[in-house]
Amino acid sequence: MDTNQAVNTIREKLFALKDEKYAAFSASLVPNVERERFIGVRTPQLRALAKELCGTEEARLFTAALPHYYQEENCLHGFLAERIKDEGELYAALDAFLPHVTNWAVCDLISPALFKKRPASLMPKIDEWLKSGDVYAVRFGLGMLMAHYLDAPYFTEEVLGRAAGVTSDEYYLKMMVAWLFATALAKQYDAALPYIKNRRLDAWTHNKAIQKAIESRRVTDGHKAELRTLKIK
Repeated sequence: MDTNQAVNTIREKLFALKDEKYAAFSASLVPNVERERFIGVRTPQLRALAKELCGTEEARLFTAALPHYYQEENCLHGFLAERIKDEGELYAALDAFLPHVTNWAVCDLISPALFKKRPASLMPKIDEWLKSGDVYAVRFGLGMLMAHYLDAPYFTEEVLGRAAGVTSDEYYLKMMVAWLFATALAKQYDAALPYIKNRRLDAWTHNKAIQKAIESRRVTDGHKAELRTLKIK
């Protein structure tokens, strides 16, 4: 089997799962990707296909054939990557793939099981992603910070410093920083509050973090009342 055969075979499997209504819905959530690039395959089906293909020559050829055209091809690639069990191989796979990610939906779905087991060794790689200058590599790094470093025993104030250090005019990065701080306000309020009180974030991100924290059921009413007084007008 050559690369074209592998890609075409996997594409046929994706189109066999096609749902036009779901494709239209998915496209509405990702406005920066053309509608024609959505096949309409639901996430559980993509995960099942990744499980079926994992470790095969077909999958190896497919993941090497970058960039992909369809949104679901990118999602499938992400689900194949997150199943990798060797740390070095996983980092190499992500470094090859992340520069080709073009939207938040693909970026945010990648959640390698290996990272849950080894967060202590992950931080140096997160720092590389945060400094990469690539929008979705940076967003992925922020997502990994939020997923693995806002709870004991791995939380430190330095985690928030790393996130606050991401300054960008890119909407999808500002939104991720806001989301991370809103989560920190739910989980580590005393540590996160000085970043709000001292206005360590740009005004838009600052207010968005407060908004999301206020909307969260995990933030107490007393904390919400305090946060409302800290909005930048």
